[in-house]
Amino acid sequence: MVDWRDDRIRSAAQGNNPLLVAEMQSGYAVMADMQFLPGWCILLPKSRVPSLNSLRMDQRSRFLLDMSIIGDAINEVCAPVRVNYDILGNTDQYLHAHIYPRYDWEPESRLKLPVWLYDAECWSDPKSAFDSERHGAMMRELREYLLQHMTD
Repeated sequence: MVDWRDDRIRSAAQGNNPLLVAEMQSGYAVMADMQFLPGWCILLPKSRVPSLNSLRMDQRSRFLLDMSIIGDAINEVCAPVRVNYDILGNTDQYLHAHIYPRYDWEPESRLKLPVWLYDAECWSDPKSAFDSERHGAMMRELREYLLQHMTD
């Protein structure tokens, strides 16, 4: 049996991705594996493409709009200081967007830096991993917001 992590887009499309928050018009909103910044989500496209530039203009617009709607949901549900958006593709070399909440409880020096400069243990600490018991209510609130605010 194939692990859902081996093809996150397909597993989201098939409803087998346990981190799936909601299907968006351009893709799938999923929770990040690690939640050291609670509410961190990722937007996966509906089809695997190398980059944003691989999409037609209308598809790009929709992807970026959906990304911002996920940011709205995070603002509403998690009440961060701000939301950061990242489309890198360096490790997973296909289009996907990280939507990071940033919080006032983060050290001020850390809050001024990109999330990917957090210490390595943040990315692997089991205490930070998504857990349906710890993060399930937040995930449901994000889903509810997205379902109510997605546009045509």
